Amino acid sequence: MSRVININSPSKRRSHNRRTIAELLRRLSQKPQMDDEAKDMISCIVFALRDISVGVEQTAAAWEKRDYWMKAERFVRQWEWTVEAAANIEDVTRNKAWDLIPELLADLFPRFADIQIKSMTRKPDGWRGAYARLMADSPSELPW
Repeated sequence: MSRVININSPSKRRSHNRRTIAELLRRLSQKPQMDDEAKDMISCIVFALRDISVGVEQTAAAWEKRDYWMKAERFVRQWEWTVEAAANIEDVTRNKAWDLIPELLADLFPRFADIQIKSMTRKPDGWRGAYARLMADSPSELPW
């Protein structure tokens, strides 16, 4: 029997989501006004931040099983900002307080400064409809 290898590991998903957020931040910074595409992009950032936090929990749980308690705790602390950032951006989006979005996105920029973007690789299909999906989710269903 052969080994089962998970090619969609939490670290790969985290890297993918970080790149997606970095590209979306760059695209949003070039938008002159809030339009439907910008709302979709912002909602996609919320989903990506949520996915990062879920992946962090999975990684920490795996390390805790192996008794790497300190490593897991340090890792969770390093990424705990994702839960708060996702909640803040989601709250502003749900309440349509678009004037607060630039400040929240500016807070995210330093977190993704290490990602070099020479060309945009994410297609608009990745964020289309994200705003409608976010608004369809009820806040009580969310894990935080």
